[in-house]
Amino acid sequence: MAPIKQIDVHKVKGFEDNGSATILDIRDPSSFKAGHIPNAIHLSDGTVEQFIIDTDKKKPLIVYCYHGISSQGAAAYFSEQGFKEVSSMIGGFEGWLSAFPNSTEKA
Repeated sequence: MAPIKQIDVHKVKGFEDNGSATILDIRDPSSFKAGHIPNAIHLSDGTVEQFIIDTDKKKPLIVYCYHGISSQGAAAYFSEQGFKEVSSMIGGFEGWLSAFPNSTEKA
């Protein structure tokens, strides 16, 4: 298996600004509700299958978690499911908050 591509939060911000990637939050529901990257999709065990069916696999997919560790495994999983360009966000949501403290949404 190829190594998981890592993406810097500043590059993710560019994708978020222009809507050119699917941004996926794999943290727990209460963390997502407390704050997340604007337009991110929250994914839980119960919604994974439908997400895979409904999502454009050719559009870049960026996965993030708390600190950028769990998202690497999730990114590998989505690569195996046929997504063409999958990245794990370096530093996770904590890295995002450090770089962009005023750029979050609450659910």
